[in-house]
Amino acid sequence: MITKTTTTATDPEIAGEAPVLLSLRDVTKTYQARGRDVQALKGIDLNISAGDFITIQGPTGGGKSTLLQLLGALDSPSSGSLWVGQTDLAKAGVKEATRIRAEEIGFVFQSFNLIPTLTALENVEMGLVPIGVPAAERRSRAEEALRGVGLGDRGDHRPGELSGGQQQRVAIARAIVKGPRILLADEPTGNLDERMRDEILEVLTGLNRDGLTMVLVTHDSAVAKRASRRLRLEAGKITEL
Repeated sequence: MITKTTTTATDPEIAGEAPVLLSLRDVTKTYQARGRDVQALKGIDLNISAGDFITIQGPTGGGKSTLLQLLGALDSPSSGSLWVGQTDLAKAGVKEATRIRAEEIGFVFQSFNLIPTLTALENVEMGLVPIGVPAAERRSRAEEALRGVGLGDRGDHRPGELSGGQQQRVAIARAIVKGPRILLADEPTGNLDERMRDEILEVLTGLNRDGLTMVLVTHDSAVAKRASRRLRLEAGKITEL
């Protein structure tokens, strides 16, 4: 399985047995909507440690997607600190945030976002293009990632020739091929039936057992129950269940 050595966040308050990969301290996020301020996140304090399998639930509009965007270096906090390794994203420039997003974090979404004209293998290879991996190495790493999600024999198939569960496996392979420290997933089973959902859950829990840290946003309690930590985010405030 593709793994990467972890680095501990530098916030001096952090302590614990497992290294902390992400640390949020009093994080807020405020947007402008229809001429008024909307506070999506209100003073979030959260540590995510190596090996965690975290699910986040809560009502629509409660701040789940906003939090996932911050964790993935797709946005920055309005206030507070958000440490990823040794970098505070609240203070990082665009170049450093882009590097972290490209190298350290894998993303899986509800929609598979595969390129229909490319094979499964070529879609997975696309996960390595932004970090400049040579073509021959891209191919071998993509093949390894597909084997890791149980699709070693489907590399020459295009998305239209695969089931929904298989397409999501390809998307997961694309997310892990670069060896991220953390996998972020936004409703990764939302478009799947129960059987395919369970298949994807087996893949994700297997990756977690192999050491990949994972944060999933989900409305599905069957998914949430598989996690080692369950969080609820409502009205911008987070609680641990």
